[in-house]
Amino acid sequence: MKIDWAALASVFGVSLVVTVALVGLFTLGIVALSKPSAASGGGSAALARTSAYACFAACAAAVAYGIYLIVA
Repeated sequence: MKIDWAALASVFGVSLVVTVALVGLFTLGIVALSKPSAASGGGSAALARTSAYACFAACAAAVAYGIYLIVA
């Protein structure tokens, strides 16, 4: 049995980068929702809430794409 170490390292590197990016994106969404201006209302609150929902949607899309890659 021969292990292709270069392919294994490539898969590890890509999965590490994608995982860190996904966690960072989700963290940005949580931070945008927890801004004090989001509770008071106004223009900046709407922008913060919209950006938070965009971050969560991007996370959901990445997870859905990963499931698609596994299933297909």
